[in-house]
Amino acid sequence: MANFTALAAARHAVLRSAGWDVEETGLFGAPPIDVVVGDEAHVTIFASLQMLGLGRGRVQRVAVDEQGRMRADAFHETLARLNGPTIVCAQAGNVNTGAFDPLPEIAAAARDRGAWLHVDGAFGLWAAASPSRRHLLAGLEQAHSWTTDAHKWLNVPYDSGLVFVRDAAAHRTAMTLGAAYYVETAGGERDSYNWVPESSRRARGFAIYAALRAMGRTGVAGMIDRCCDLARVMADRLAAGSGVEILNDVVLNQVLVRFSPAGAAGDPAAADALTRDVVARVQADGTCWLGGTTWHGLAAMRVSISSWQTTEADIDMSAAAILRCAEAAAEAATEAAKQAAVAPETATPTGSPR
Repeated sequence: MANFTALAAARHAVLRSAGWDVEETGLFGAPPIDVVVGDEAHVTIFASLQMLGLGRGRVQRVAVDEQGRMRADAFHETLARLNGPTIVCAQAGNVNTGAFDPLPEIAAAARDRGAWLHVDGAFGLWAAASPSRRHLLAGLEQAHSWTTDAHKWLNVPYDSGLVFVRDAAAHRTAMTLGAAYYVETAGGERDSYNWVPESSRRARGFAIYAALRAMGRTGVAGMIDRCCDLARVMADRLAAGSGVEILNDVVLNQVLVRFSPAGAAGDPAAADALTRDVVARVQADGTCWLGGTTWHGLAAMRVSISSWQTTEADIDMSAAAILRCAEAAAEAATEAAKQAAVAPETATPTGSPR
């Protein structure tokens, strides 16, 4: 809903500039909007576009590099082909690798083109709280809207997305609603239903406010730094294992891992099967929880360090459990391969006496 709100404001603004009132007239006959996204844009961007009538399949997809960052050269080429109302969706903190799109180059080109720039920073926007990592977000201040998630790093409940929109008029116009029984508050206080899709909701902001008050500025910065440092420790511990490959540059709190069987180098299918088995074994083991993902067509283990409680001792224990599960999975794969190799020789021929 945070991405939906930001992109609704963007839709209003770019069509307003083209002389079209989308809230009153709808999209029938409206100037077509070009939406530019990186190939690794998060699924919530596409979900928002489908609900806004802009479509998932009509987007202009920009090639990304090996870390999932939008390529600046490909972005410039894409933007040069467009000449109508345009919305650009960049990413701060790839959900798999933690990588950041080149925001300074994207922001400059979007500004020159008159495009609305939205930055989806579900993970990465929190790097701004850290003096040692806020450089990753250079160029963010030039965007028209941002979104982030509080549940990931503040450890508050789900459905705690946050949206920031520079153009307050576009924001309110895209979201506001009215009814005869809706009475404006005295003194012009802010009514939440004028700024979000829901007209009623629970007090989700309370848990976020409590977490921020409890930790303070230095507490939040310390937690971000600690999680990112521990992700680096996790990557180092796992990289020491046999057949373990760290697929990403660990710039945030994400570690992407792949496992390859001994003697099966260059066999993607075998590595896919082993990696998925390791993920399942770790989840069953119970020492820690992590998930599986698909990265550039390859199976991978996705480790995300985001709990305020996690310590380096937890990382050591978890890494040991992962490597233990990887060893067991590799042994099982080797045994299965041996069984498969001897099976044809020992099979009973069809029609032979038993």
